[in-house]
Amino acid sequence: MRRHARLAIFAVASALCAVPAEAAEKRVYKVDSVIATVKGQKLIIQAKGAVQTGGWKGARLHVIHSAEPKSMTVEFLATPPPPGMAVIEALVPVEATLELRARPHIANVHAVADANEVTSQILH
Repeated sequence: MRRHARLAIFAVASALCAVPAEAAEKRVYKVDSVIATVKGQKLIIQAKGAVQTGGWKGARLHVIHSAEPKSMTVEFLATPPPPGMAVIEALVPVEATLELRARPHIANVHAVADANEVTSQILH
């Protein structure tokens, strides 16, 4: 009897572990606009863009190294839908906001997507 109980517990635990992990983040398809403003001690970056299908989630901006000393570069990322998920096949809008400590030497923000890039001056 104990052996059957252990097998049942093992089977349930195995099934729970078989849940697929979420896909890794990828760059969104395109960035349409970027607005960067300084409010007090914060730099607020807002980006709007699109992905090529529905089902994407968790859009965010991620700071990456910039070759320009007066520029900040951000990647526009989101998590795509899992394989096999039924999704709408159309451009779907996404947006993300990032708040950072203001950096006085930074004059513009460069946002990178899969198909394009957009640069915006920082508004004070």
